[in-house]
This record gives sequence, C-alpha cells and structure tokens, in this order.
Amino acid sequence: MNLSASPYHRGKAVQREEIFRQVANSENRHVAMVNTVGGQDELIFDGGSVLIAPDGTVLARAGQFTEDLLICDEATQPSPGWTTSTGSTALVTGLRDYVTKNGFAHVGIGLSGGIDSALVAALATDALGPDRVTCVVMPSRHSGGDTQGDAREMAARLGTEMIEIPIEGPVAAFDEVLGDDATGVAAENLQARIRGNLLMALSNSRGWLVLTTANKSETSVGYSTLYGDLAGGLAPIKDVPKTLVYDLCRHRNSMSPVIPEDIIERPPSAELRPDQKDSDSLPGYDVLDRILRQYVEEDKGPVEIVAEGEDPETVADIVAMVDRAEYKRRQSPPGLRITTKSFGRDRRMPITNRYRPWQA
Repeated sequence: MNLSASPYHRGKAVQREEIFRQVANSENRHVAMVNTVGGQDELIFDGGSVLIAPDGTVLARAGQFTEDLLICDEATQPSPGWTTSTGSTALVTGLRDYVTKNGFAHVGIGLSGGIDSALVAALATDALGPDRVTCVVMPSRHSGGDTQGDAREMAARLGTEMIEIPIEGPVAAFDEVLGDDATGVAAENLQARIRGNLLMALSNSRGWLVLTTANKSETSVGYSTLYGDLAGGLAPIKDVPKTLVYDLCRHRNSMSPVIPEDIIERPPSAELRPDQKDSDSLPGYDVLDRILRQYVEEDKGPVEIVAEGEDPETVADIVAMVDRAEYKRRQSPPGLRITTKSFGRDRRMPITNRYRPWQA
C-alpha cells in the first residue's frame, strides 16, 4: 500500500503508474497506490489511485482530479488508460481549491481582449461559476476597438459581471504630475500600474481575490510590470507557456466557444503604445518556449541548448532575460504548477549573484 501525496504535472499519471507496475512485478505482489486529490497553494494533486496485480495488470483505476471511492472485486473493470492531459482540468481544480479553501467568495480579472486574460477568465468561470467572477475592462488610448469589443463579447458569452473603467483620466493625471518622467517605458508601465491599482481597490472594496494573467513565457523573461499586471493574489497560468495558452484556449472552445476567435488569431500585444506587438521585444513564442523549456525545466546550459540547433545570440539573450527577471518573480503572486519545474519552490535562484551562463 502506498499512501501518496504525489503532485501533478503534465504526463505524471502515466509515469507514476509505470513506477508501481515495476514495483508490483519485482515484488510479485499487489500494489495499491492511493493518491490525494485537490489543490494546495501552487501544487495540484490529481488523484488517479490505482490497484495493480503482481503481473503488472491494472485491476482498478480511480478518477483523476475528482474525489472517488473505488471498490475492487473480480468484476471491476479498470477505466481506460491515461491520455496526455492538456492541463486544463488541473488548472480548474487548482484555481477552484485555492479560491474556496482560502475563503474567497468572488474573483476579479482584468479582461484586456488578449488571449492570456481570456484563458484565465474561462478557467475561473469553469472553476467557480459565472456568478463568482467579475471581468473588469479598462481601455486606454492605445486599446484597440476590436480588442475591447472582444473583451466585452467574451464577458457576455461567459455570463459574468462586467465593469468598464476607462483609464485615460488617471493617465492624464500622472502625466501632469510627472511631466517628462511619464514618457517611454515609464508611460507604458504607468498604464499597467493604474489598472493594477484599480483592480486592487475593487478587491479591497468588494472582497475579491484578483487573478493575474501572466503566462510562464512572460514570467520567465520579465515581460510584465511590477505592481501592475503582476498585482493580485493568484496567477493561474504562471506555469503555462504561451504556446500552451493557445492550445488550452482551442481545447476550451472545442467544448463551447466562449473565447471569440479573433482573440486567438490576433497577434499578441500589450497595447501600451501605438502598434505594439510582443514580437517587437521577444522572439516568436515557438522559439522562446522551446529555449525556455530546455533552460528552465531541463536545466540545460546555453552551450547545450545551442548544440540542439538554436541560434547562439537568441539563446544568450533569453538566458540573460530569465536570470535578470528573478527579482520580479519573487514579488509575483503564487501560481499553479503543471510542468515538471515551475518558478518558486522548484527553481530556486538567488537574486544577487555573479552567475552569468550567457557570458560563458
């Protein structure tokens, strides 16, 4: 008997079951692995308890991401083998349990019309129901009409409450106070920080938990604003690479089309300056996520990554951005873990160090 608290990551159920097949076979006895289920901080426990015969045959398999009582006798038929999970059920489980177990009745989300906030809004509604979710739309002079229209459309499709607060007035006030200091990147970050302040004010006033919307790709390289879009109590997709964000959105729409197709098809943009695109500051997300997976999750150094065929200059730039962004990650909210290595308890790096692998 194995009484387990084995946390989830993508593909973990198959790996875990194979370990106990080998134990059953080598010991020539039945093995019952009983795993906990539910969320605790960033960890998600997926259940999936299993009874295995001495020859490695699965005699019974309990449900995944759901509490279950399984009684096995000769007539019991095991459920089908595990399939590769997209992670969406894990995220819904972790989000629901974090919110509920910490005593929050309601969550708020800054809904921008971009794909990341769209995914978070969909996950939150699936986890909690539309009555416990409020989407806040905060347009600025740089917000595209189509983008804002998609945000409003998505809130309507989800059936959540929607609050609209234009930020042009607060931006103008900061411009007047700061003068020349409210230009360039400072002006871009001011917009994000104004939105963060508004969300936290609503949190204080209404008792919400604010959900932040940064994905793993952005969190890795620091493509986010301290005290702005990082403000909140939980980051549901903090461990979800951008390429997986797209997969999860398509998966969610295959069940019901809650995310407007334009959100999925539109080139990603922070919309903090005219005609801004993520590609102005970052490599393509397919390249970025491939390099990040090797550096962050597989612990490969720049030389090893380049040996896999990646461009040396691109690798050096990405590795440098990851290491320099450690101070931001320390000040970001906890996030739900679905990969083999997330930031926080899995990957521990000091902020102050002389480690410069990109200069090797």
